[in-house]
Amino acid sequence: MKKLFLSAVAVILFSSNIAVAREQISIVGSSTVYPFSSVVAEKFGQNNEFKSPVVESTGSGGGLKIFCKGVGTTTPDITNASRAIKQKEIDMCKKNGVTPIEYLIGYDGIVIANKSDGPNYVLSKEQIWRAVAEKVLIDGEWVENPYQKWSDIDASLPNKKIDIMIPPTTSGTRDAFVELVMHKACKKLGLPKKGDNGYKQLCTRVRTKGTFVVQMGENDNLIIQKLQDDKNRLGVFGFSFLDQNRDTVKGTKVDGVLPEFATIADGSYGVSRPLFFYVKKEHLGIIPGIQEYTDLFMSDEMIGSDGALTEQGLIAVQK
Repeated sequence: MKKLFLSAVAVILFSSNIAVAREQISIVGSSTVYPFSSVVAEKFGQNNEFKSPVVESTGSGGGLKIFCKGVGTTTPDITNASRAIKQKEIDMCKKNGVTPIEYLIGYDGIVIANKSDGPNYVLSKEQIWRAVAEKVLIDGEWVENPYQKWSDIDASLPNKKIDIMIPPTTSGTRDAFVELVMHKACKKLGLPKKGDNGYKQLCTRVRTKGTFVVQMGENDNLIIQKLQDDKNRLGVFGFSFLDQNRDTVKGTKVDGVLPEFATIADGSYGVSRPLFFYVKKEHLGIIPGIQEYTDLFMSDEMIGSDGALTEQGLIAVQK
């Protein structure tokens, strides 16, 4: 009985502490979902009943790590993600008393782009893998990646130095790039499958020697800015950023298909992924406005086929 009483007191004190300490929703996570979440947060803040949420771009992995850390004022209420939560993250949440509620908001393509007046790259997943992988298979042997120019991989490709910017390992975009490009290239080549010995080393590791592949931070806009310095340079980021910057950058054909709204929606562009956000169940009813924010985000006004976020590059869920 004493233990139950103390637990009840702790819950009451905890709830009061949250209410007093923070009246704004705290949101972290994916840099890809960040602009969509920011639009919703701005619209939400126009309702005088609630303060505008604070939205931070920490990357999908970084956001889920903070989100699953525990319950309380020092932890976020919502995390955005450009991939589904992983089992190890679910386990971490459970261990720390966090119950994530998943919401699918739409789809996005992973694009490989360059400056608008640069070469028109046409690449296969295999060619991209050969450009960025730490080790490649040549004449039946695994060797450290020797390719320096795109034409070294295939004579039909530009005789230009391989120079490609990718997101960091904490990014959901990076996870999707590995899964949808590198893993699929490995599978097509008959290389180790996910879970097999050698898969991680041979099919997911990115080359670090030289300046052929440059790992950037969580700011996709910075990649777009850097593309302006060299028209031959390529960058990897979400389709929504391409859609919002078509005056300065253009997409690369991957396996013969350009990234467009239609090709992502119908699945013909083979490098696309779902987008999510996760709500901390334990904060519902304690931090003001979480349910109302969620309802707004999931409304047709935001994510419907003619919603505000489709104008920002979100591919709507087909109903």
